[in-house]
Amino acid sequence: MPADHFYQDFAREIKAAVSAAHSFRGIPVVEFAPSHRPSDLVELLEDMGARCHAIAMMAPDHPTVTAAVEALKSNGTPVFSLLSDFAAGVREGYLGLNNRKVGRTAAWMFSKVAKRPGKVAVLVVSHRFQGPELRETGFRSYFREKAPTFEVLDTRVNLDTRQTTYEATRDVIQRESELVGLYVAGGGTEGAIAALREEGDGRDLLAIVNEITPESRAALADDIITMAVATPLRQLCQELVTLMVRAIETGTAEAPWQTFLPFEIYLPENI
Repeated sequence: MPADHFYQDFAREIKAAVSAAHSFRGIPVVEFAPSHRPSDLVELLEDMGARCHAIAMMAPDHPTVTAAVEALKSNGTPVFSLLSDFAAGVREGYLGLNNRKVGRTAAWMFSKVAKRPGKVAVLVVSHRFQGPELRETGFRSYFREKAPTFEVLDTRVNLDTRQTTYEATRDVIQRESELVGLYVAGGGTEGAIAALREEGDGRDLLAIVNEITPESRAALADDIITMAVATPLRQLCQELVTLMVRAIETGTAEAPWQTFLPFEIYLPENI
């Protein structure tokens, strides 16, 4: 993840938001976990808890991570979940998109733009990340309710890596002759785009991804993908800094909260 354009942009926006804050002087500390394994994330949380007054993190929803967040909270260090919620009831708050709405929006676009009904593939990071899981839930629920002539295939796990996503995308394109498109509900977008460039020629496939990066922007321009749903990173980071400062000054909230930001939609005609 450290090499991904999206997370590099995220890190820059966090640092800029802290630097621009007028109500306090802070030092942003940005760390990338070596993996999604709960043990690595718990170790990172404990390390950051010893150095920071507040923590914001993207992580899978796992009991050991929740326990680490609870321990930090008991010591007065609030933890915020970003993009994909975790440790519900324990973390200070969630800041990100309404992921179920994101999934339903992606399905709506499929149903309106596809030239024919058919099979649709979904790729998620893992079964422990709540954000992609909710996108998948919204995606499937829309088709059940509004467009039952489409068939959503069994979900594939892409582990948020370029190579795994590339292989999964190539495989589903080659295996499914009735495929009309795919939805990359998590990361690894660059891999899906690479596979679509190689295998999608002549298939007239729709593809929807999350986040706008140089690769997804270029794919939109080349009509390789149909839509990218993006997080307003600058707004998120500015809001996050305000909320972290409030938690540091007034203490942790009695009731955990959620803040949903409006998502941005990028199409080939508005990039």
